[in-house]
Amino acid sequence: MGFLATLKKNHQLQMERNHNRPFLKGVMAACALIAIADREVSFGERVRIDQILETLDVLKIFDPHEGVDLFNDIIDDIRESPEKGRNRAYEALKAVAVDDETKKLILRICLAVSAADGNNQIVDEIEIVSLCSRLGIDPKDCGLYVDKSKEEFLRGKR
Repeated sequence: MGFLATLKKNHQLQMERNHNRPFLKGVMAACALIAIADREVSFGERVRIDQILETLDVLKIFDPHEGVDLFNDIIDDIRESPEKGRNRAYEALKAVAVDDETKKLILRICLAVSAADGNNQIVDEIEIVSLCSRLGIDPKDCGLYVDKSKEEFLRGKR
């Protein structure tokens, strides 16, 4: 590949990164909100974050460490000052949640992070339902609270 072709390819990649950086921040913010919902970020949740960064085409253009650093920064902010940290996360999320398709993708990512430990925790679901509310998405569209009796709901949470 010639010098100009390499230069053009690098320029296009950098432009794509700049264009998609808000999405990276929004996804990492949403993931952080779910991971820290129970006050502990598990190894399984961290592995799932890595998988998300390596799987989604729109995020694969970034060095995974960049996404992990954003995730860790938001987790640290939430631990240091829960209200300010959560507000920072909501702002990052709000900046990219512009259409229903994007909102639902982010919520599916949140569900994947929640399921990373293998045990559905009610605090994670509460956080996801809260995000659904903030994003204007019906929780049923995410498979939450769909026609379960109280007994089925409680059985699934233990």
